[in-house]
Amino acid sequence: MARATVTLPQDLLTELMALVGAKSKTEAVLTAVKDEIRLRKAARIKAMAGNMEFNMTAEELRHGDHRLG
Repeated sequence: MARATVTLPQDLLTELMALVGAKSKTEAVLTAVKDEIRLRKAARIKAMAGNMEFNMTAEELRHGDHRLG
């Protein structure tokens, strides 16, 4: 884990701690960072909607993997 020193306005930090239910400043910031990463990854996946083409049926997707034997 890396250490970083970040200066944040106390009112924002207090509000963040209340919103995420964190007991410490570190927990609040870690939760916020993880949530932001998750949201951005989800947005990228949503942006790909309609850009991928599947040529298999749902049945083939479920049972058609020959690697499973």
